Formats: sequence, C-alpha cells, structure tokens
Amino acid sequence: MVFADLQDSIVALSSTNSPETIRRSAGVLGALAQRLDIPFTVSVAPRPDGPDVIAELPEAAPFVRGGPCCWDDPTWRAAIAAEDRKTLVICGVTSEIVVLHTALDALADGYEVIVLVDASGGMSERTERAALAQIQAAGGTVTSVASFVTSMVRDFTTPAGRDVIVALHGLMT
Repeated sequence: MVFADLQDSIVALSSTNSPETIRRSAGVLGALAQRLDIPFTVSVAPRPDGPDVIAELPEAAPFVRGGPCCWDDPTWRAAIAAEDRKTLVICGVTSEIVVLHTALDALADGYEVIVLVDASGGMSERTERAALAQIQAAGGTVTSVASFVTSMVRDFTTPAGRDVIVALHGLMT
C-alpha cells in the first residue's frame, strides 16, 4: 500500500476531494492496513518545511523522493520488492501526477494496481478523470476505500470484520 504525497501542504491543494475527505479516508485505510497486517509505505515530495505528513497516517519513516513518481526512487522500489507482493494499492495527491505515474510504472512492471479515489485528490475534475482513465486503460483498478477493504474482509462477524465495519462508519462521519 502506498500513501503518496499525503502531506499537509499538498492535501490542502486538492480540488476534487476535500482535504477532510482525503484525511479521513487515508486515516481509515492506514488503521486497517495496520489491523490487517498490510505492508505500507509513505512516499513524499521534498518540501521546504520537511515532509509534513498528515497526522491521520500510521507512523512510518517517509521516503523522500526527488521526482513526480514513487517508482523512480530506487530505495522505495527496493522496499516494495522486498515485500514480495504483486498488488500495489495507491492513494495520494495529486491523482494526475504521483498517483498516475506510480500506477502506470507499476503496471508496466507487472504489478496489479488499485487506486483508491476517496483517499486521493486531483487538480481538477477533468484532469483527474483523464488520469484515472489512463490507469484503467493500462489495466489498473479504480475504486474506493470501502470497496477495497470489504473485498478483503467478507465476514463481519470476525474480529477483523468488526474492525472493518467500525472503520467504515468512520468514513461516513
């Protein structure tokens, strides 16, 4: 799972999802990643004041990369490869830059890619739609946090299932 550029100063710029929606969705996703033991990374763009990652993300040392794509960071790619998983779940700001380029490069390298739109934000509805269409045309899946987590946890009577239901209720507040 990739949290890309979910930094206070960048999330505030989203025009397609409110910063509150992105924060809430990313927070729920992060909590469930920890609960369901899903490996995750935090990749950030260099900023003058430091990474300033949103408080809703789980604690992790961020990978500070130099360009618009997580895939271009060799240290980050090595961390992804070390997990030995072929599915990459991506959310971040902006959809047209870091989400798009990371998704397309991962797809080209044989990964399955899932982009979570409610934990992502774009520069405009039109440009975000174009980016998400490119990802889908390349074979990626575009969905929501709720759809993603309920595809993994199908029995809500288990302890993990109850945690998912509680977390999903948090998306709706």
